[in-house]
Amino acid sequence: MQWETVIGLEIHTQLATQSKIFSGASIAYGAEPNAQACIVDLGFPGVLPVLNEAAVDMALKFGLSINAEIGERSIFARKNYFYPDLPKGYQISQFELPIVGKGSLTIDREDGSQKVIGITRAHLEEDAGKSLHEDFHGMSGIDLNRAGTPLLEIVSEPDMRSIKEAVAYARKIHQLVVYLGICDGNMQEGSFRVDANLSIRPKGEEALGTRTELKNINSFRFLERALNYELERQIDLVESGGQVVQETRLYDADKDETRSMRSKEEANDYRYFPDPDLLPVEIDSARLESIRQGMPELPDEKRSRFASEYGLSAEDAGKLTLSRPLADYYESTVAAGAEPKMSANWVTVELGGALNKTGLELSESPISPEQLGGLLKRIADNTISGKIAKQVFEAIWSGEGDADSIIEARGLKQITDTGAIEAIIDKVIADNPKQVEQFKGGKEKLLGFFVGQVMKATQGKANPGEVNKILLGKLKD
Repeated sequence: MQWETVIGLEIHTQLATQSKIFSGASIAYGAEPNAQACIVDLGFPGVLPVLNEAAVDMALKFGLSINAEIGERSIFARKNYFYPDLPKGYQISQFELPIVGKGSLTIDREDGSQKVIGITRAHLEEDAGKSLHEDFHGMSGIDLNRAGTPLLEIVSEPDMRSIKEAVAYARKIHQLVVYLGICDGNMQEGSFRVDANLSIRPKGEEALGTRTELKNINSFRFLERALNYELERQIDLVESGGQVVQETRLYDADKDETRSMRSKEEANDYRYFPDPDLLPVEIDSARLESIRQGMPELPDEKRSRFASEYGLSAEDAGKLTLSRPLADYYESTVAAGAEPKMSANWVTVELGGALNKTGLELSESPISPEQLGGLLKRIADNTISGKIAKQVFEAIWSGEGDADSIIEARGLKQITDTGAIEAIIDKVIADNPKQVEQFKGGKEKLLGFFVGQVMKATQGKANPGEVNKILLGKLKD
């Protein structure tokens, strides 16, 4: 039997507000347990939620970025269920009327083609607290710091037909929300979590199979591994005569397996009803237009502009626009006077390699865009060669100053005087008659030997282009 995979994702994005969605409590990461839970978050009798305006604006930003239908009137509902880390006994979410309706996102597939993934909705809700099961000797601890943290839940259509497509979509959403500045994207801290729904069906069949949901996956690598395991599990189950049960499953990264948590609830299990303490959210055209005017350049737009404005390949433009800080760093380097294609290579290869080697983030780079731009200008005007530039790069990295001062202090200026280069070449030819004879006899690979001798004699300062040109002229006489 040939099986087709059907995947849809629900992505919980923690919004980058200063306080919670319905209270003034902080959402800063790393506080002592229960130090950031106020009486609103704890569900004390008589307290009332007040909607965080910044969370609404961030949701609207996301909606505009995916060309979605914007809910001019959205309603908060109570999603009722009991769990120890949900002190009110319900979660405030949105159900029938979300703030963001249908939209779409285009992903790049491995074969170079593109695919449009439908987005069903994106709704605002509060996060629950966290149950801690370790170090409590058979009991569970409850940390309510996360209770009330603002989330935007982004729900896709079941449009993905491979695990690679699902991972590409999750990465694209992650890139987008970070570009928009509405989420820090830190998956280790829980700012970006993925629930994946997967089912299988015989190829060519239209009806959807029974799906399972994989909860709270916090890395793209784990997402791929969890989906691979679940896909194989479902195929093995069906082909051995069993049936897939609709349920929620947990992915255990240590054992690389999924296991059942609970049967999958339907919407009516939660007894949704409008929250009587919160008024409907009404969005007028003036507010929406104001947010539209403040939108940043989005990743796809930036990638296209980099390719056309700077003459970059699609691959280089894609690498440089993976993150907004990287794209900004590149543009600042070019603005400092560096040639665009050379800048692309040095930012992605030399700078990227140095950051990876030292485990630093781009924001921690010892070399500023202006310093890198100054170095690249000296390669372009033949003050130094590309090889010497790497020495200068290391010196800037070590804090020795800018390119010009390092070149001057170390006497690294390239020799471009053709007369001086020619004199050194004449001496190298005179000192190596055997190799000259072999070259003239057809061993043209020996050109590299002569270039090496000249560069050695000049301590790497001779202009390589001039060296090659003069050497060839003399050796072929």
